[in-house]
Amino acid sequence: MGDEDIEQRPAAGPVAAVVVETPLAHLDRVFEYAVPDELAADAVPGVRVRVRFSGRELDGFVVARREQPQHDGRLTPLRRVVSPEPVLTPEVLALCRAVADRYAGTLSDVLRLAVPKRHATAEHNLPLECPPQDEVTAPAPGPWTAYPAGPAWLRRLAEGEGPAAAWTALPARGRQDDWPEALAVAAATALAAGRGALLVVPDHRDVDRLDAALTALLGKGRHVRLTADQGPQARYTAWLKVLRGHARVVIGTRAAAFAPVHDLGLVAWWDDGDDLLAEPRAPYHHVGVVLELRAAATGAALLAGGHSRSLRLQVGVESGTLVPVEADGAALRAAAPRVTIAGEGVDEERDGPAARAHIPSRAWRVAKDALVDGPVLVQVPRRGYLPALSCAECRTPVRCARCQGPVALGAAGTAPTCRWCGLALAGSGFECAHCGSRRLRSSVTGARRTAEEIGRAFPGFPVHTSGSGEVLATVGREPALVIATPGAEPVADGGYTAVLLLDAWASLDLPVLDAPLEALRRWMAAAALARQGRAVVLSGAPEAVALPAVEALVRWDPAWLAARELEERRELGLPPAVRMAQLIGGRRPLEEALEQADLPAWAQVLGPVRLSPAAAALRRSAVDTDGDRAPADHHVLVRVPLGETNALTRALLALKAFRSARKEADAVTVRVDPLDTF
Repeated sequence: MGDEDIEQRPAAGPVAAVVVETPLAHLDRVFEYAVPDELAADAVPGVRVRVRFSGRELDGFVVARREQPQHDGRLTPLRRVVSPEPVLTPEVLALCRAVADRYAGTLSDVLRLAVPKRHATAEHNLPLECPPQDEVTAPAPGPWTAYPAGPAWLRRLAEGEGPAAAWTALPARGRQDDWPEALAVAAATALAAGRGALLVVPDHRDVDRLDAALTALLGKGRHVRLTADQGPQARYTAWLKVLRGHARVVIGTRAAAFAPVHDLGLVAWWDDGDDLLAEPRAPYHHVGVVLELRAAATGAALLAGGHSRSLRLQVGVESGTLVPVEADGAALRAAAPRVTIAGEGVDEERDGPAARAHIPSRAWRVAKDALVDGPVLVQVPRRGYLPALSCAECRTPVRCARCQGPVALGAAGTAPTCRWCGLALAGSGFECAHCGSRRLRSSVTGARRTAEEIGRAFPGFPVHTSGSGEVLATVGREPALVIATPGAEPVADGGYTAVLLLDAWASLDLPVLDAPLEALRRWMAAAALARQGRAVVLSGAPEAVALPAVEALVRWDPAWLAARELEERRELGLPPAVRMAQLIGGRRPLEEALEQADLPAWAQVLGPVRLSPAAAALRRSAVDTDGDRAPADHHVLVRVPLGETNALTRALLALKAFRSARKEADAVTVRVDPLDTF
């Protein structure tokens, strides 16, 4: 598709250029249709239409009207205009095309995620004209005064410039200087300058906090929410409010990154390292990359905030494309919590109730003292009861006899079962294949088991759990124990009086290259919820060995760890110092795909190799009707220098189109920047 495909042309030509919603890569182009006279007025660029395509009726979008067709032959007429509302703006279309190109995806895949399905009732009920609104006055810098570069960044934003910043947020000393308040001030500054703002956060609880901060600063009706948990009517209504100019500030989760904000002046997102910002569906894009592309195309200011710093942002800081917005040493020391290391083990005879709760005695004493005047947060790195079991003698992990998945205990008194396929341990019981032992032990203690044990260790105090399936948004000021998994920590009114971070090794041993950075991100997110000056205790990490992630937490210096990790990645030729793509499929289809691909000269091919059991189980393909489809149990990595990114994605997209046109039975999945692999 060329530049002509995104032009807003007059709706006079008898030919409509249409992007048809089909996932087939070899059909990722514009198709021409004749415009019947009765549809000529409504079939303007941007509207959704129904067309006849390969014997079926499919949805599509008109992207241009032309006087003459560019292809010979008789044109099929448009079947109907679904709605005269031009929901696909030229700016959003260009962004979708750029995202598809960056991730070797198809435009149809991106449009499916970017533009919500039509809801006729919402379209008819919302007034076309925007109601009159009072002008917005530029707010005071507020929380940004804690950062030497903060007021200058706001001033450039107010003057219509496009400054790009990586913001390392301080732990909140109060609601008035927490990160939602700072983002609200930035959005209000853009709005006061006559520009729109787009703020993306990982989950709905973050949206709620940002919603409250914006409502308090701007009043009701000045912004909209766009989240996946909205119903079809609510989401489409919010989308139309943005499209028709009723609101120029948008907050939301992943899909909000494509909202058609008028006169966009600010794009911002929170916690770049959170995997909720990575789209799990094709083309597997990351919100940060989408917003960077959008800022580059529109000249909008860019703000990537978080308590920690991802490697991707560190690349931007070191290259000069992102300016660091950080607090000085004195402000950091005043705001950062007091972090202590409680060691790895417990002694049943010496530690008493602390040992029975599986926490070191030092952490138990901190929690006991802190419960006098408020809630205590306990972060547990795993949900469930006993999510991982191993042999009590040789510590070999217990695996399922059918699928080799991990075996876990769901609750007290139940039989161990496989977490992947649900197969229960055989009636004869467990026998270790390595040493013959019949005794089991827990490798990691889950949140529910921790809640049971801690409740017994601190009798008389209420215990709240927050995790998958039951996430608490807030807790009060009264003394209580809050057991939460990473990312599910509720915000305490006034902050927590202490924070315990359990099982540090479980976080540091994550089977990903980013384990130290991810562990630090989780710890800092929880520790930032503590009241100013209160203790944060990390248990499960050795006291005698200096681990970089632990050292960064104690020093409260995420930039130091990011710089250290990035330097090691450069030496080893690993992402994000290079661009990596992953091809997933059966071994034979992958070998065929490598022969068919016209990869750049600088490309280095690694594999095919068999996927780990966990990855293979997550990506296992269904067997087709002939029963001969190869399982997706292998993968190939393709590595190129960063400067060859466009050449790599073009080659991969051409490969997908070639295999799609040949109707290859065995699918090969392509992912650029596969986060879960590294």
